[in-house]
Amino acid sequence: MKLVVLIGSGAVGKMTVGQELMKLTGLRLFHNHMTIEPVIEIFGYYDGKVILDIRETIFRAFAASSNPGMIFTYMWAFDRQEDWDYIAHVREIFEPYGTQFYYVELVAPQAVRLARNATENRIRNKPSKADTAVSEARLMDEDANYRLVSLEGEIPFENYLRIDNTDLSAAETARIIKERFDL
Repeated sequence: MKLVVLIGSGAVGKMTVGQELMKLTGLRLFHNHMTIEPVIEIFGYYDGKVILDIRETIFRAFAASSNPGMIFTYMWAFDRQEDWDYIAHVREIFEPYGTQFYYVELVAPQAVRLARNATENRIRNKPSKADTAVSEARLMDEDANYRLVSLEGEIPFENYLRIDNTDLSAAETARIIKERFDL
């Protein structure tokens, strides 16, 4: 089993790169909005506890399955201990199954991410982002209030890669990840 965790700020391209990486590797994509959107649709609002409970169920069942691996996307606030704890918790779920872990951080300037915020693929897969003015305001608020890019040497994992995907297509970025980790 392999677990590739794609991390990065809002609209950096985690889901889109994950889609391309899935095509290249056969690993299954579990982007964070696959749990967020149904909860918003059913409840009429974001409920973090329900979202985490659903993710937990999926992680546990997937880790025990015969699937070759998963690509999971996550916006990690490096200045929040609970996000570090969550990444450690996800790892603990998969570790008993001999999982190989890979962490890829995507980075791009805010102006690039704001342009990506309104792409057709993003809105199609994340209906809560359809109001781009609200989504842009949230992106800027998250940038202002959280540290969403790691510091040099901060990520302690052996299989870690940072990619500035400002000028790279999702397919090019996915190819770099696949080749670097021989996925």
